[in-house]
Amino acid sequence: MAARTTGRPAKDRLLDAAERLFARRGYHGVSIRDITDAAKVDVALVNYHFGNKRTLLTLVFERRAEILNRERMQRLEAVRPGPDGRLDLEAVINAFMEPLILRSARGGRGWKSYFALIAQVNNSPELSVLMTRHFDPVVRKFVEVLTAALPATDLRDVYWGYHFLTGALTLTFAETGRIDKLSGGLCRSSDLDSVHQRLARYVAAGFRALNAAALAMGGTDAAAASALASPSAYAATPPVAAPKAARSPRVQRRKTPRRR
Repeated sequence: MAARTTGRPAKDRLLDAAERLFARRGYHGVSIRDITDAAKVDVALVNYHFGNKRTLLTLVFERRAEILNRERMQRLEAVRPGPDGRLDLEAVINAFMEPLILRSARGGRGWKSYFALIAQVNNSPELSVLMTRHFDPVVRKFVEVLTAALPATDLRDVYWGYHFLTGALTLTFAETGRIDKLSGGLCRSSDLDSVHQRLARYVAAGFRALNAAALAMGGTDAAAASALASPSAYAATPPVAAPKAARSPRVQRRKTPRRR
């Protein structure tokens, strides 16, 4: 099948078709022939533009990641302290997640497919290297700003909080419809506006609760509370020894008298 000479370039059509099919069927559920048939181009063009299916997946992932990361970095860097000298925690969380939620809700079918693909990749040990490569720099920036907003928090709590947030986002983008059934139609997994209204407040409350627990552990001493945020604070903590197993009583064997 020859490539069309009008409309979008063949390379872009291949990227769009691969994105849509990977999101719907998963990486291993799609063949090169499936992608070229959907894009209406010759099979040889995949090798010409990308070399193989894995490189095609990487470029599908990369093209929108660059847009998202640029906006999220700009928004995180733009968060400024309020009159009380503190960073607004909801503003930090929204700077990180709002570009994703709004594009999934209003960015069109391409963005919807992309976030469904992210949900799959984020749950795949085999493919998660793509998350590491393309999203770790912005995650590190997010953790840095979160730590500035919660200076007394145990650093482990910041990472666990991020872990819980990304889990919520992954399930949200999957739009499985489970909440629709559980709520009897009261809530819909496709209602991303409702997610947007609630998620930052929900996550911020969790971070504040963890921060309050860290302060309580450190008492009123600010220096002690700040020390909780250092990973080295846990290096010297001895591991809890496992209890020794109780020795079972020895069973004495009865001696059998020898025959003469």
